[in-house]
Amino acid sequence: MMKDMSLTDHLTELRGRIIKIVIYLIVFFGLCYNFGDKLQDFLLMPLRSALGSEGKVVFIGLLDKVLTQFQLAFWCSIITSSPLWFRELWLFIRPGLYDNEIKIIRPFIFLGFTLFCLGVSFGYFIVFPFTFETILGFGVSNIEATISLKEYIVLSSKVLVFLGLLFQLPNIILILGLMGAITHQQLTGLRRYVINAFAVVSALITPPDPITMMALWVPLVLLYEIGLLLLKLMSPFIKKQTDMTI
Repeated sequence: MMKDMSLTDHLTELRGRIIKIVIYLIVFFGLCYNFGDKLQDFLLMPLRSALGSEGKVVFIGLLDKVLTQFQLAFWCSIITSSPLWFRELWLFIRPGLYDNEIKIIRPFIFLGFTLFCLGVSFGYFIVFPFTFETILGFGVSNIEATISLKEYIVLSSKVLVFLGLLFQLPNIILILGLMGAITHQQLTGLRRYVINAFAVVSALITPPDPITMMALWVPLVLLYEIGLLLLKLMSPFIKKQTDMTI
């Protein structure tokens, strides 16, 4: 049953959830910071593999190594604490839903965490090696590359978190579909515009080279198509749920 709450109750509830999320992040930040060296080595593996003997990773500023470890710990704390803050977000949303909506959405919380992990893994094991090998292979050969430790660690951490969030697209499509907010037919009709919009977004938020843009645009399109396919497969169940609600 949907729980009636005033605006003040909602704000109080939201504040409590945010405080818990911040506490989780602080605790996991401390844990990640303690393993900072191992995390940096792990994150540097795809780049070092692409560089081989033709480049090296350096730190330029006196405080670069310290600041890098702090920033890496922050982004890693977001990833590692994701099951807990996913749970807090669900607990905040749940009182505003009916019982049938809760039953529908609950499985997608686990799916959301799974997709987040898949997005991070996709970035580390597929996007990073492919992108690094391609970019470093351009232009004149036999030139040593010097990569800034701070810039690489910060950028790669942000990319992994972003891809984890990006992989929620099929989950979001399914949830909206099951709630009756969108239909498979509507999304099919919008496919051409969505794909073009993805191309614009990819061009705006990636470095100015076509390879990096494609590395973001292609997963976006595939995720949209996967969400579309899953929504089509779920259409009979959605219709049944709608009829039962009516």
